[in-house]
Amino acid sequence: MNFNQVTIIGFGLIGSSIARVLRRDCPAVRIVCGDSSLDVCKKALELGIANSASTDLAEAVQGSDLVVLAVPVGACGGVAEAMAPGLKQGAVVTDVGSVKQAVIASVKRHLPDYVDFVPAHPIAGTEHSGPEAGFAELFQGRWAIITPLPETPLNAIETVTALWESAGSNVEFMEPRRHDLVLAITSHLPHLIAYTIVGTASDLEDHLKADVIKFSASGFRDFTRIAASDPVMWRDIFINNQEAVLEIVQRFTEDLTGLQRAIRWGDGRVLQDMFARTRAIRRQIIDAKQADYRYPNQLSALVPQPEALRKASGS
Repeated sequence: MNFNQVTIIGFGLIGSSIARVLRRDCPAVRIVCGDSSLDVCKKALELGIANSASTDLAEAVQGSDLVVLAVPVGACGGVAEAMAPGLKQGAVVTDVGSVKQAVIASVKRHLPDYVDFVPAHPIAGTEHSGPEAGFAELFQGRWAIITPLPETPLNAIETVTALWESAGSNVEFMEPRRHDLVLAITSHLPHLIAYTIVGTASDLEDHLKADVIKFSASGFRDFTRIAASDPVMWRDIFINNQEAVLEIVQRFTEDLTGLQRAIRWGDGRVLQDMFARTRAIRRQIIDAKQADYRYPNQLSALVPQPEALRKASGS
């Protein structure tokens, strides 16, 4: 990677993990932390994962060859506007957001013509946050999806590709709308379900809720792990990807109604057929080597489900 200086704006789990990748692979690169929190800036310096830090975003990006937006998707537009005056000519700007269409629309209008924007999304994470939560291996063997714009120069795309390949990610290129639909199925809907199930448990009578927590089976424990994810980040994801999420939620609701009917009428064949098909998806995930538990808090990576995508997109 041919960088002299990289600015990472947002030193949470993802941002601080990228910084650790750069520290490991490119020790000569100067890393700048840009963050609205002075405490986070101080922590990044204390951990040794940034050479300098600033809450002034225009100052933080000055002289940087690469700028990474690692903030909640709802904040990307405001961050782009704040940092724009400090961007140098020829700089490459990228992001890590789980939503692409809304981020592209909010960021691109604030960037000067002399910089290139390459939207991206590393599909990795844990329920933990903050600069201390990051680790360089977070992206190892995971997917990083790049959604370049038609006018983006090849050298800018290669710059962002090199970053994610250095992190150990498998790079995939995708059209922004398709990305948002895929992630609505593989990530956003599971989180919505997890938040709903844990929320239902929290509304139970106190004595029953205590037993639910005490005797939690593995399924419920997994839901609580997912539901422990950053609430601001997930609020922004659902708001900014609402079209795709609502489309997938509608399909899910129809499927759930079908299962409800099968249970009510004791239709074991329907239930078994559904469970057999979903079990096959799990085997495909394992075959794709996306069920790696070396890092147990890491979320599952992208596994497109062609049939669901085909139905949802109307093709």
